[in-house]
Amino acid sequence: MATKHEQILNFIESLKVGNKISVRQIAKELNVSEGTAYRAIKEAENQGLVSTIERVGTIRIERKKKENFEHLTFAEIVSIVDGQVLGGREGLYKTLNKFVIGAMKLDAMMRYTEKDSLLIVGNRVEAHELAIKEGAAVLITGGFDTEDQVKRLADEKKLPIISTSYDTFTVAAMINRAIYDQLIKKEIVLIGDIFIPYDHTFFLTTKDQLTKWYEFNEQTTHSRYPVVDENNRVVGMVTSKDIIGKDKLVSIDKVMTKNPMTVLKETSLAYAAHMMVWEGIEIMPVVDNHNKLVGLISRQDVLKALQHIQRQPQVGETIDDIVTSRLEVLSDDNQNMVFRSDVTPQMTNQLGTLSYGVLVSFVTEAGGRVLRQYKKGDLVVENLSVYFLKPVQLESVLEIKSRILEVGRKSAKVDVEVFHDKDLVGKAVLMGQLIDR
Repeated sequence: MATKHEQILNFIESLKVGNKISVRQIAKELNVSEGTAYRAIKEAENQGLVSTIERVGTIRIERKKKENFEHLTFAEIVSIVDGQVLGGREGLYKTLNKFVIGAMKLDAMMRYTEKDSLLIVGNRVEAHELAIKEGAAVLITGGFDTEDQVKRLADEKKLPIISTSYDTFTVAAMINRAIYDQLIKKEIVLIGDIFIPYDHTFFLTTKDQLTKWYEFNEQTTHSRYPVVDENNRVVGMVTSKDIIGKDKLVSIDKVMTKNPMTVLKETSLAYAAHMMVWEGIEIMPVVDNHNKLVGLISRQDVLKALQHIQRQPQVGETIDDIVTSRLEVLSDDNQNMVFRSDVTPQMTNQLGTLSYGVLVSFVTEAGGRVLRQYKKGDLVVENLSVYFLKPVQLESVLEIKSRILEVGRKSAKVDVEVFHDKDLVGKAVLMGQLIDR
């Protein structure tokens, strides 16, 4: 039987998109406490079922499709620009495809305004009305209002009219920034993007006998299965190692390994890959916030996804990419390496000098390279002490000397010095674990 929390989530999901909900309404309709209703609404917000907007309330929204991840809903626009909704509240869940800045004559403005777009314009009531008729939402800048007839038309067409106190340029910059942030997030692959869902997953329960493991093994040729309790919570994992020498009629909960490592759908692929490789885990259960099984992820799936990402075109270079591509090897004598790099505009702070973050990237990359050369392994930095002794100007040429201080079977310590015109400008000591390549 579903818990009260699950019943509320199912009820919210059944509501029509655009419906307004409240804690008091949910508590009254489903006969639950307001605390239970509040927690369920927050969970629904995390799942993308509802959105809470200041001065509007909480409304049922449409879950975004992955391919439209970079697009924003009008509800999100309200939050981004600290806006006030003047009309068309029922359309807040809709997604905008593009925005148009209304800084031109009316007829020219309408040529660019199309269905599901957003017209950003000042105190021009005629433009507000024409945009709504064309199927576009309107964002009025400068804190201006619009006429009642336009608000009624917006309600009828279910297209939001939003007012913000910011000017047009600032609003456009804020929306652009939000879209860019969404694109960056899109580049970060999560477990939820690649995991095997629950309905395609083989799992055991604590009440099953070991014979069930053998049935699954024969059917799937896999040897590892998660174990769940009566509430579908993950409580263990059974592998071929656990069943050696055990009677086939023994209960699964007597042979399973308890408290296995799990991941959430929101866990990044990179983190899961690190954990699975580092701990030697071949399969990991994917759970929700209540530790209930929602699917599985295998090491093979993770590695395939990482290889796929490496072949994809990226939105842009990261600082680490820029640093790596700029480092040129000057000399190499096994335990000591010397590099050279120039300081480009992307590496500077607002003062035009080398930023602290870029210096850290330089010393980390230089330290990692000398270890790869000497030990044929990668360094996972656990401790980093960096001293920035002098500012470095734009277009300066740096000389970076990397020297191994200590190296063991699983750990290493590296000293890195950064020079400009023979002056020591930065120094660092890196300590960390070695991973064989």
